[in-house]
Amino acid sequence: MNNMTLLGDAGMLAWAYRTAPLFWKHYSEDRKRAILAPFSRPRVSEWSDGGVHAAWLGHSTVLLKIDGVTVLTDPVFSDRAGLNLGLFTLGVKRLVAPALVVSELPKIDVVLLSHAHFDHFDIPSLRALEDRGTAVVTASKTGDLLRVDHYRQVRELAWDERAAVGPLEIRAFRVNHWGARMRNDAYRGYNGYVIEAGRYRILFGGDTAATDAFRSLRSSRPFDLAIMPVGAYNPWIHYHCTPEQAWKMANDAGAEFVLPVHHQTFALSREPYFEPIERIADAAGGHPDRIAVHRIGQEFHSS
Repeated sequence: MNNMTLLGDAGMLAWAYRTAPLFWKHYSEDRKRAILAPFSRPRVSEWSDGGVHAAWLGHSTVLLKIDGVTVLTDPVFSDRAGLNLGLFTLGVKRLVAPALVVSELPKIDVVLLSHAHFDHFDIPSLRALEDRGTAVVTASKTGDLLRVDHYRQVRELAWDERAAVGPLEIRAFRVNHWGARMRNDAYRGYNGYVIEAGRYRILFGGDTAATDAFRSLRSSRPFDLAIMPVGAYNPWIHYHCTPEQAWKMANDAGAEFVLPVHHQTFALSREPYFEPIERIADAAGGHPDRIAVHRIGQEFHSS
């Protein structure tokens, strides 16, 4: 047991203030800022059980429905993403509210988790989603963060491993990122995923910097949709790809449509708010229709 464990909430607050007073000044000012409403709200009750449907709920959280099977990627519905200290969460505050709250979601068949970073693996959100009918597919050595007996099953995948969940086959692949949640757990995994269901293929890029790994995913069957991260690259270019790199990697994989995520939700970096979506639109050039959504709450449909 370390000193942090012994401090308790009050001691943790005092320690954190002494350690980073400038952070706490910003944190106090940020508390007064209102969280904006999403651009739109998806009408998921109108989605059919055929084809591919997707709604960007914010950050890397996407609600998918693939031939009637629902998948939720990296669910983060909390006002802040960070370390929950009981009295409050020490972390970055949302700029925009999620397009749906947990109570408005349909029954979720699969929760898909790319890695354990706080803005992708939010414990309060995952607790709210616990259901004996819901399966979780997550990166290797991250299942200990979950209450596994509260789900139908929790399956950890290392790179190139596969899991069958109902009619879905999910394969993990290596991206250019890292998986540590704290300083002392660098052993945790980090994944992108290929989801196959009948005639449909979906790509979830998770979090990644530029990599050639997406080329190996290309086959004679194109991806119907690639969910790709496009934000937080300035100055974190060694950990997060630029919009142009995301576009190239989606093309390397053979994706027909690209759904850009990891922007417009949290202030994680220095690039202007709309720069990621503007830059990927420029990268699309004469094919703007291939960008599935532009704003939080928008929907994509394909038959």
